[in-house]
Amino acid sequence: MSMPLVTVEHLNKSFGQTRAVEDVSFEVLPGEVFGLLGPNGAGKTTTIRIMLDIFKPDSGRVEILGSTPDRASKDRVGYLPEERGLYKDIALENVLVFLATLKGMSEGDAKNRLNSWLERMDLYEHRHKKVQELSKGMQQKAQLIATLVHEPDLIVVDEPFAGLDPVNTRLVKDVILEQVQTGKAVIMSTHQMYQVEALCHRIVLIDRGRTVLYGPVNEIKRDFAANALVLEGEGDFSNLPQVLEVRREEGAWRLSLTGDADPQEVLRTLAARPGVRVDRFERAEPSLDDIFVSVVTGNGRPQTADRERPGVPRAQTPDRPAPSKPRRSKDVSRDDLGDR
Repeated sequence: MSMPLVTVEHLNKSFGQTRAVEDVSFEVLPGEVFGLLGPNGAGKTTTIRIMLDIFKPDSGRVEILGSTPDRASKDRVGYLPEERGLYKDIALENVLVFLATLKGMSEGDAKNRLNSWLERMDLYEHRHKKVQELSKGMQQKAQLIATLVHEPDLIVVDEPFAGLDPVNTRLVKDVILEQVQTGKAVIMSTHQMYQVEALCHRIVLIDRGRTVLYGPVNEIKRDFAANALVLEGEGDFSNLPQVLEVRREEGAWRLSLTGDADPQEVLRTLAARPGVRVDRFERAEPSLDDIFVSVVTGNGRPQTADRERPGVPRAQTPDRPAPSKPRRSKDVSRDDLGDR
């Protein structure tokens, strides 16, 4: 059993009267991409900043790479923030060397290691340009170099694909997967659920400061299998009871259902609707987009999931499924939580 590289236990943080993080717990294991997900304002960034020792928690415990966050552990962490943080009026190579020295590297080692990264990211010919002269995609790749050049054991990336074209998106995905194949852990925060499905082994979903979903991606999708339908036919499929969202997808209609929806009742409603013809009607494996919408809107009710608030579960290796179902927190009224 692998020891976690990150342990977060019962984390709480408030700013004045606003509770930004409330009783959040999760683990991140070596050799996995872990998704830290949630809507805007959910508490993701606050959680990351507590992990990086930028903020101090009001209560709870954080352990990074086997110890509480300190200078030694911080030098073993690479962080790519959502907001670009490179000095814009300095040459790219000089900025990257400077940032590497802040992580304990000598200037000579930093320059030697940077060359291969600059070449791989197609930035070598631009190394003497000021950062402000680079495109947004180039700046994003440069920030990724700054995140990885000191060879960290834990990598935290916030919207790593922002500003990238498809070619460079694939390049960054390959780099992320290479990191985890060497036993490192990557924590990825993004709103691009299809990237989460492609890369993440496990996820935690935070909403209004609380953990609402946590577990392996494949088990979570299986538990929500009753919450999505695929339809083919003709007519008006909008404004259906028990349906959260209807969208066109690959020549069919995809319906995201409320957690307590009865698919047969949806079918009966369609059959009784004038001008509607149904040629195909079946349950679909939900996408993480479907699950995200269902849970965050308060309509996600996977019938097989344990409703207890998740603490820290027993660690599981990324390539071996966890024996227990993904767990949801106890149902909480969004009206009781206030704005976060």
